[in-house]
Amino acid sequence: MINKATHTGWVQVLIMLASTFLAAFSINTFISPQHLYSGGLLGFCQLIRTGLDWVFGLRVESVDLAVILFQLTNVPLTILAWKTMGRTFVAKLILCTVSYSVFMILIPVPEQPLIQDTLASCLVGGILNGVGNGIVLACRGSIGGIGVLWLYLSRKWGFSVGHIHTVYSVALSAAFLILFVPEVAIYSSLFAVVTAAYMDRMHLQNITVQVTIMTKEDSEAMARRIMEDTGRGVTHWVARGAYTGDEVNVLCVCLTKFELDQVQRIVDEMDPHAFITEQEGLHVRGNFPRRLT
Repeated sequence: MINKATHTGWVQVLIMLASTFLAAFSINTFISPQHLYSGGLLGFCQLIRTGLDWVFGLRVESVDLAVILFQLTNVPLTILAWKTMGRTFVAKLILCTVSYSVFMILIPVPEQPLIQDTLASCLVGGILNGVGNGIVLACRGSIGGIGVLWLYLSRKWGFSVGHIHTVYSVALSAAFLILFVPEVAIYSSLFAVVTAAYMDRMHLQNITVQVTIMTKEDSEAMARRIMEDTGRGVTHWVARGAYTGDEVNVLCVCLTKFELDQVQRIVDEMDPHAFITEQEGLHVRGNFPRRLT
């Protein structure tokens, strides 16, 4: 259901706004009260904010200075997105970045943690943050920050967004370890790792699926329709059932989980009785374009 809703229309916009709220809520409710740091660009901005406070005593009481820095550092990343990812993605990026910052300002930070146990706060906060960020990615958008750079590098190098995010978070945690007590670095790193794991699971364009379709209908017409609608190549051949001895047409296509609904819709229209198998999480090499946005 969520997969279908993330494709088009105003429902997609509402889902992105709800997801940015969830991401902001996770940080303000579970991470900030524990005096921990977020990952990504916001975590870096939080680190700069702390450094400015230590060195210059610079503090903005009415709004988190890290949110202001987050908005300023998003400017060059938005320009990068404009040049490499298209106007539609940039429009979604601006919507999510602005709404995320507004939610970060409006959602109150409790004086006492909602969950007293720091480990539990990291796990719950990381799950909610990863789900929020991942759904926005599944809507072909981004909450902004360094995730824009991750999408760009992921398309260029082939690594998942979550893997690149984890490497960056480890480097950021090393800075936390140098500047703060070990507990802050450990729990902040745990939050970042959990966020990255759930972000990858929700980012449907990042999950490769192999679909095998067995049908007695016209396989060439079905293959053409799949290729036209998804832009993915299809291999098809004739097989024979071992039990009945009847001939059956077999089609095989590799695509992302985001594109899976399109294939299922085509098959349901052309042959409601087709037998379909799906294998998720494949590692694909060669001519397989990565469409992360």
